[in-house]
This record gives sequence, C-alpha cells and structure tokens, in this order.
Amino acid sequence: MNLSTRTTKNFAILVLSIGFSCTTLAQTKPAVVDPNKAPIAAAGIDEVYQLVDAVVTKVDSKTRTVTLKDKDGTVTNFVAGPEIKNFPQIKVGDRLTVTHELAVVIELLKVNNQGIRSEVQTTSQTSAPLGSKPASVISNTTTIIATVIGIDRQKLTISVKGPKGKPDIYRIKNAALLKDIAVNDEVKIVLYDAMAASFTAPAPAAAQKK
Repeated sequence: MNLSTRTTKNFAILVLSIGFSCTTLAQTKPAVVDPNKAPIAAAGIDEVYQLVDAVVTKVDSKTRTVTLKDKDGTVTNFVAGPEIKNFPQIKVGDRLTVTHELAVVIELLKVNNQGIRSEVQTTSQTSAPLGSKPASVISNTTTIIATVIGIDRQKLTISVKGPKGKPDIYRIKNAALLKDIAVNDEVKIVLYDAMAASFTAPAPAAAQKK
C-alpha cells in the first residue's frame, strides 16, 4: 500500500471513529503546519499536514447532529452514530482537527536477507477515554527489506528497490544512518507516520471573544 492510499484509508477510519462521515471533510486542501505544534508526540517527524480544521457552530442533541464551519466558511452537518459514547462532550466552539504527520526514515540497517525483499506494516489506534471529547490517533510503523540502488548524501536521500520491484526514494533525517550504507546493500528501513483527529475546547481567551 502506497502512502497516498494509506493516508486516505487512515483518514476515513479516523473521522468515522469519532463519529462522522468523511465525504465532505476529505475535500479539504491539506495545509502544512508547524511540527512543534502538532498534536502527536513522535520523534523524527519531518512533515505535518492539516487535513481538517473546523469549528463546531451548532450541536443538536436530539438528532446527534453537529454543524461544522471551516476557515473558508464552508458549513457541513454530520450525524454521530450511537457507537460514539463521547458525543455529549462536544460543545459549540470546539475545534475539530485532523492532522497527518509523515516521518522520514527512523531506522536504516544493513541486513543479509539473501535477496528476499519484504514489507510489513503494523497499525495501532487509540481513542479518547469515556467522558473526554472525541479523539482518535492511528499510527503506522512500516518495515521494509529492500536493495539500495542509489544514495544522495548531499540531499540525504536513499533510493531502494522493494518487494514490488519499483524504485522508492526515502529521506534520511540523520546523516549518520547513511555512514555504512552502499549501493547494492540489502537494508532494513523503518518508517513511521501517524494521523490524529480530535475535538478540542477553545482556549479561555478565545472563548471570551465575541
């Protein structure tokens, strides 16, 4: 599964897990945000994209409908399913954000796998405890066994051929990882990425503004 497909899948799971259809939200144009202000604490994060940023303008408890308004003024209504136990915690003024954090290579090691390439992905999901505002995080760790076909030590990138037979290029944040790596080496590459969706209350100062 490539990054684009995995991102779309995780986005759908996340937004549905906090109770809403993602049809309209998925049309939001991603915006790059400051990694230091991202909601997920993960070492090695290089790029952070904000997929959704909207404010709750109305909550109908009887129909479990939430009205959201994004920065462009687009208003969308969503109905929360009965599986969402934290619906009562959603209030007018709350902010819904969906953020995707993409990591560079966090581990790069030589291996002797006799030319056998592979890719294994593990996914974990956590949700907010009962009584908190709805929130969920999906994180992926992908381990790839591949053959090095190119190295750019100035740009800190490595090109490899994985199990699908096509070349992939990965960025290396720590130059030391490339120290003992050469073309034709078999390597193990570990990548990490995560996506978070959450409702958060406005800051006290913001809540006082009319």
